[in-house]
Amino acid sequence: MDRKEKEQAVAELHERLKSVKLAVLAGYSGMNVVKITALRNELRKTGTEFRVVKNTLLGIAAQGTDFAGLKDQLKGPLSLSMIGVDMVAPTKVLIDYAKKNPELDIKFAWMDGKLLTRQQLDILSELPSRDVLLAQLLSLLVAAQTQFVTVLSAVPRSFVQVLEAYRQKKEEAIQ
Repeated sequence: MDRKEKEQAVAELHERLKSVKLAVLAGYSGMNVVKITALRNELRKTGTEFRVVKNTLLGIAAQGTDFAGLKDQLKGPLSLSMIGVDMVAPTKVLIDYAKKNPELDIKFAWMDGKLLTRQQLDILSELPSRDVLLAQLLSLLVAAQTQFVTVLSAVPRSFVQVLEAYRQKKEEAIQ
């Protein structure tokens, strides 16, 4: 890469890091092209970008973003997974892939200016996905409204039942 290509790569990576919520860095030594391509394809399905980037270029690109503190952690050949909106699904893919392929050594992650360890990523991967959490929230909101309507309709319903019982009693008295 010549200097102009490096500058362009750093600028592109800098812009991408501005929109990323979570960055997972992992060692990839010993992984062949087939395995890396398979991992890329799995991550792409979750909207995640997987790249192999030079540490110096990543350190420069991270300046001025939430990932600025990342520069001190860059040691050895690392791959970068840039995760956008849903952090759980891509993390699950990475953790599962690392369990099946020990060549992928997840080192750490960076989120909101904080370093996350592998154990914290394991916990994150066990959470329900964003879609599941939104569905659970929606069901709670619907259930609350349904219960509210049921409570509000209980008094008129009881009143109508009392009137009906009174009407039946009067009809029996007439007969």
